[in-house]
Amino acid sequence: MSQHPVFTSALPTGDDAGHILIVGGGASGVLMATHLLSAHKKLRVTILESANLLGCGLAYSTRDPDHLLNTRVHNMSAFPEDPFHFHRWLQGRSEGRGLDEHSFVSRATYGAYLSDLLRPWSLAEEERRLTCLRRKCIRIEERSDGVLAHLEGGDVIGAQIAVLATGHVLPRPDPAGLLTGAWEGVCGLDPDAGVLIIGSGLSMVDQVLSLMKSGHRGPITTLSRRGQLPRPHAPTRPDPIRLDEIPVDQPLSQLLRWLRGRIARVEADGGTWRDVIDGLRPHVSAIWQVMPVEKRARFLRHLVSWWDVHRHRIPAASDRRIADAVASGKLTHRRGAFLRAERGKNGLLRAYIRPHGQTDESVIEAARIIDCRGIRNDPEYNATPLIADLLASGRARVDELRIGLQVNATCQLIDAADRASSRILAIGPVSRAAFWEITAIPDIRVQTAALARRIAKLVRVGA
Repeated sequence: MSQHPVFTSALPTGDDAGHILIVGGGASGVLMATHLLSAHKKLRVTILESANLLGCGLAYSTRDPDHLLNTRVHNMSAFPEDPFHFHRWLQGRSEGRGLDEHSFVSRATYGAYLSDLLRPWSLAEEERRLTCLRRKCIRIEERSDGVLAHLEGGDVIGAQIAVLATGHVLPRPDPAGLLTGAWEGVCGLDPDAGVLIIGSGLSMVDQVLSLMKSGHRGPITTLSRRGQLPRPHAPTRPDPIRLDEIPVDQPLSQLLRWLRGRIARVEADGGTWRDVIDGLRPHVSAIWQVMPVEKRARFLRHLVSWWDVHRHRIPAASDRRIADAVASGKLTHRRGAFLRAERGKNGLLRAYIRPHGQTDESVIEAARIIDCRGIRNDPEYNATPLIADLLASGRARVDELRIGLQVNATCQLIDAADRASSRILAIGPVSRAAFWEITAIPDIRVQTAALARRIAKLVRVGA
């Protein structure tokens, strides 16, 4: 698949007025750039991305065609006002033949779509407005009239506003080299060897599908604290829920009771729980924002795994393959806590676990242990050089629950003194602490489109 636009080595030139710097070229960064360039003809954008491809990021960098989007085609347009944009793009490509708006396509295909969004500004007459650099930003200096981005290697770029689109926080690599990361390929593995996967969410599904596709014959075991698996997609008719119907000011127990009651009524009328979850989705960020921190913490402790498996569903085809693997005995799900790993004398890895409901430890031996425990990682402990510098300098702070950087309702970064920056903004997963539901395309596209319109009204643009 061709990738647009191409990276350049030339730094952007011209006045900083109207120049927006985006740090991160994954889905959030590309959507931000697309909406900015569409919002005002005088805006200029520079994207900094250290990886090889734009638009791919963590979610869409996979090349395995069995790794499917967990959202249908009709919900994946980059433009809130044009819901069939992605569908039309797909129809013009060979991989789109025979697919309709209800289909699930590969994440690699969607990565190509995101990258292709920037193609109009890669043409000769437009290239002055868009610069894409394969460079790493290690520090952002905020000034009264703009920002200075310091790049690895010593170069400095000036801009009027910087937007952090750094995506999900990646966990530090296991220093002992015993755990394989969720997004690493599993290579050089004996096809008859045992594999242990810690976690039972979406990345677990991807790993299992890739292992089976590679011809792996050995036993695969998953381990998770609650034993919850992603539910499959099915046709839905979103329940028309109004925000004022939801008891947002009540304890979580009351909110859960209301939700279960709503599901019971919808099911009695022939619907499903999916209708209610999908009807609730547009209000999730609003509910999160009015929750006090203690209520948010309780949600993360007791309900988040339940919410995730119902909210972030998998295609029915993927669900069938997981079920078939369980039925054949190739895949086993276990409930328990992972404690630590050691290298055994026989060359295998030893995972020490505490099975659910037991106090004693037990051991699972495997040739590979894959860590699929999710994407909510401490932003400070796992910080990149840029985020570490922002935190150390007091220009940013981690939220109380340690799930993201603190931002306000207009995406302005909040510093250690509780002041909102007028020059540094944050979008997508890095802004999760403020918005919660901001990790999927339907939410990010709304956020970036609104922010682009706001920036276009505020920035100084030269004549």
